[in-house]
Amino acid sequence: MVVVGWVVAYSYIQPLANWLTYGLFGLAQGSHLGESIAFFLYDVPKILLLLSGMIFLISILRTFFSPERTRKMLGGKRQGVGNVLAAGLGIVTPFCSCSAVPLFIGFVESGIPLGVTFSFLIAAPTINEVAVVMLFGLFGWKVAGLYVVTGLIIAILAGMLIGKLHLEKNVEDFVWQIQSSGGGVVEHLTWSDRLTRAWQSVREIVGKVWLYVIVGIAVGAAIHGYVPESALVGIMGKQAWWSVPAAVLLGVPLYSNAAGVIPVVSALMEKGASLGTVLAFMMSVVGLSLPEMIILRRVLKPKLLGIFIAILAVAFILTGYLFNIIL
Repeated sequence: MVVVGWVVAYSYIQPLANWLTYGLFGLAQGSHLGESIAFFLYDVPKILLLLSGMIFLISILRTFFSPERTRKMLGGKRQGVGNVLAAGLGIVTPFCSCSAVPLFIGFVESGIPLGVTFSFLIAAPTINEVAVVMLFGLFGWKVAGLYVVTGLIIAILAGMLIGKLHLEKNVEDFVWQIQSSGGGVVEHLTWSDRLTRAWQSVREIVGKVWLYVIVGIAVGAAIHGYVPESALVGIMGKQAWWSVPAAVLLGVPLYSNAAGVIPVVSALMEKGASLGTVLAFMMSVVGLSLPEMIILRRVLKPKLLGIFIAILAVAFILTGYLFNIIL
C-alpha cells in the first residue's frame, strides 16, 4: 500500500503543480512569476518523495555495513584493491562530517593504510544518497550514473596518490598512540529491525535536509523564472574556460549540502550553464565542505590537509572540463 501510494503521489505532482499555478492562482503561463511558482511547486514534492523512497532502500542496505564491519572488510587490504573496495563501501556506509574523526581514527588503529582510508573519506560524503537521488530526479539516470562513476574514480585515484606520497608523518601524533580496542559488538538484526531503522533514517535525514531542499529550490525557481539565459551562458557556459576553476574555488569555502545546491545546479543548467561547470561546483561544495575540513584538522596536520584539499580541487576541475568536452 505504501509503495502504491508513493507511485500515485509521484505521478500527480506535475498536473497538480500546473493546476495550482495556472488554475487556482490564475498566473499566466510563460510569465516570470508563473514559471517560478510552477517550478517550485513541482520540484519540492518530487525531490522529497524521491529522497524518502531512495533513503529508505539505501538505509536497509546500510544495515548490512556497520562501521565495525567496514573496518574488518578493509583491514589487511593493500593499495589498489583496498582503494577500490573503500571507495565502494564509502557510498553505502553511514557518514557525516561529525563522524569523520572517529571513522578516521578507527581505520588507522585497525591498520588500514592511509591512502585506503582517504578513498573512503572522499567517497562517503561526495557520493551520498541525497546527491544521487536529486541528480536522478532532476537530470536522469545518465547524469546520476556519471556522477557516481566520476566520484568513485576520484576517490580511488586520490587515495592511491596520497598513499604513494607516504604522508603518515603528517597525521597528528595522538592518532597513532590510540590502541585498538579489538572491535565493536556485532549486531544481529532481523528484517523488522532493518525496516524500523530504515524508516528512522528517512525521518532523520529528511528532517535535516527538508529546509535545504525548499531554500535551494526557491533559489532555483527564481533563477528559472527571472535570470536571462544569455547572462549565464556567458559566465558558466563551455566557452568560458575559466568558469570551471572559478566554480571550484567558489565552492571550497561555501557550506551547503546536496539538498541545497543541486536545485540551484538544475536551474543554472536550464538557463544554459554547462554541466561540467555546475557539476564541478557541486562536487566542490559537497566534497570539500568547510565544517568537514575543520573537523579533519583535528587529526591531520596542515600539510596533509592542504594536500588533501588540493588533490580534490584539481580532480574536480579536471572532471568539470571532461564533462564539458564529452557532453
